[in-house]
Amino acid sequence: MAHSAQEALSFDDSVADSLQLAGKRAVAVVFSNYPADPRPRRGAEALVKEGMHLEVICLKETDEEPESESFNGVEITRIPLKRRRGGKLTYIIQYGSFVLLSGAILAVRACRQRYDLVHVHNMPDFLVFSALVPKMLGARVILDLHDPMPELMMTIFGLKEDSFSVRLLKILEKCSLRFADAVLTVNEACRKIFSNRSCPFEKVRVVMNSPDEAIFKHRQPSPQNLTARDNKPFVIMYHGSLVERHGLDLAVTALEKIRESIPRAELNVYGRSTPFLEQVMDSVRKSTLREAVRYLGPQKLEQIVEAIDRCNVGIIPNRRSIFTEINTPTRILEYLSRGKPVIAPATPGIQDYFDSQQLLFFEVGDADDLARKIEYVFSHPEEVEAIVSRGMEVYMAHQWTRERMKLVGVVEELLG
Repeated sequence: MAHSAQEALSFDDSVADSLQLAGKRAVAVVFSNYPADPRPRRGAEALVKEGMHLEVICLKETDEEPESESFNGVEITRIPLKRRRGGKLTYIIQYGSFVLLSGAILAVRACRQRYDLVHVHNMPDFLVFSALVPKMLGARVILDLHDPMPELMMTIFGLKEDSFSVRLLKILEKCSLRFADAVLTVNEACRKIFSNRSCPFEKVRVVMNSPDEAIFKHRQPSPQNLTARDNKPFVIMYHGSLVERHGLDLAVTALEKIRESIPRAELNVYGRSTPFLEQVMDSVRKSTLREAVRYLGPQKLEQIVEAIDRCNVGIIPNRRSIFTEINTPTRILEYLSRGKPVIAPATPGIQDYFDSQQLLFFEVGDADDLARKIEYVFSHPEEVEAIVSRGMEVYMAHQWTRERMKLVGVVEELLG
């Protein structure tokens, strides 16, 4: 009888926990596309599963996207602004316009019906101030720092750390983190940066960019999945942002170096078109690789899963920069979730989680070393399978199921 009573008590507690956020009203603000941007999507849908009413304010970058719609229980409002890469003034105008417009929308809605939570995703950091009116009316504010802005802008524009622009960004970062009630970031390297210069260590929590298992379902590795058979191509895959710091041109150079040892090797590229991509593809069209490099455009997450299943190896061909040194690309976990090997740069942001027994590392920015690691994957399928299996243990320890509960825990603390 006592055992039954204990079971009933445990059941009641679990029900109470599941209902703690039910009926609460939240809004996420992101200077990006929704639902295409994975981290805001995962976060929003995690809170919807806890019973919260969730809205998202984001960009409307194409005519095909409706200004408002409901997607997986999330109410989306799109502001008709498009991201454009350019100089510092271009970024200031885009960011400033979005902060003002999203802030106005939040102010009007909060006055009609108060929010319990505002979840703001950087970039920019100061987008958090769009939550000013909701915060004044009682909402708690989370600032979710995907990237450290000073380091990213130093990488994009080649700025010095002591330049006026970088010093201003650090001041804005500190003010933004102080305004927020809680701060999330993507890995331990970023947590150390933010806590060292902008806020107490305990205010920053890590919720990793783990792929959603509902989309990236677990699949065991096998040598058969890692090798090219029946005269099929040996497929190298790149997906993500097509910008110079992510090194697509290095991947093309590495492909050229392995054409003799792996004649049927090809590189499949996925992502939104950029001027840097056009520059790389223009050089490809003038070379002997024009049939071996295939640009396949941006894809939904579900399509990326299918593409990973068709590839033999995924690559993260980053150039060395202050930003790529601290980055832990989600793509690593996406490849591992489907049992595929990953070749990644040997940087602190990745080596905080993986060692050389769990991932194939190449020297950052070195196309020769990248080529050697691709050849190793091609010629040593059984050894590579063992590396993938060990890497999957790290992935399993940071599955979204686990990371999701960290996010929910932070929200429950704030709204407790």
